[in-house]
Amino acid sequence: MFLTATPNGRAVRAHLPPRRRRSRRRANAQVVLAAAIIAAVALVSLLAPVVAPYDPDLADGSIKYLGPGEQGHLLGTDEQGRDILSRLIWGGRTSLIVAFLASAAATVIGSLLALVAGLSDDRVAGLSDDRVAGLIMRTVDIMFAFPVIMIALVFAVLLGPGTPVVVLSIVFSAVPYVARVIFAEVKLQRGREYVEAAESLGSGFLAIVFREVLPNVAGQIVVYGTGLVGGMIVFSSSLSALGIGVQPPTADWGRMISEGAKVIITGNVYPALLPGLVVLVVALAFNWLGDGLRDVFDPHTRRADR
Repeated sequence: MFLTATPNGRAVRAHLPPRRRRSRRRANAQVVLAAAIIAAVALVSLLAPVVAPYDPDLADGSIKYLGPGEQGHLLGTDEQGRDILSRLIWGGRTSLIVAFLASAAATVIGSLLALVAGLSDDRVAGLSDDRVAGLIMRTVDIMFAFPVIMIALVFAVLLGPGTPVVVLSIVFSAVPYVARVIFAEVKLQRGREYVEAAESLGSGFLAIVFREVLPNVAGQIVVYGTGLVGGMIVFSSSLSALGIGVQPPTADWGRMISEGAKVIITGNVYPALLPGLVVLVVALAFNWLGDGLRDVFDPHTRRADR
């Protein structure tokens, strides 16, 4: 939106150029669509005991590899005769919960590390700014060096394959990314006048962190955390597909893809194709939502539209 001056000196709002208006409408529609997809998937997964037409673990060898719509199975059955739709619904519970919890934990831990590193001073353990920030951020850099699959394999050896392996692997691999992004934003806020004013008034370190800086970087934290969920859904599905994530008979999108991929050569593509499409759509929805939230919270984006 633009401000123009009238002959009497009063500022009035001018319309955005047509191209900018179309771009904004597309962005808004994309955010609404993404939010609707996420809400629908989350609601259906939450109501799995009510809306799932069959027991997701009920196997019947006499009806395996049914196509969509055959014998009352809307999306067909898999290699064990289990209803694909029911397993997709129940699998959504597992995949979404794991991705949400792990992403939330990684976002909180990474943000706290970034806040402490970005605002540390001689009131923290008697260390100087550079030493505290250096200690934290060098640790973050070391975490970057570990391949994600290697981390997952180590946790699988220590704990055994299962959901904890997925959660811990996601947290360990995502924390350094969150910390780096938020650290840059915190350092930007560190030089602002309101922080200097709080320091001059004698505010303590924790007061500056939680009362002054955190509210001003919360938008970026929400944006990055939201986008992180989509990637973590794909990652958790990958670990389950490799056999070190969620274990059978628990329904999980990644496990469904892995089991379905084994029979694609026989021409039965639906057991792998359908959960793969669901993972793709949900991951894209979270990425779209993150992009939309960035446009809302990012002041640079807002200024570009003025």
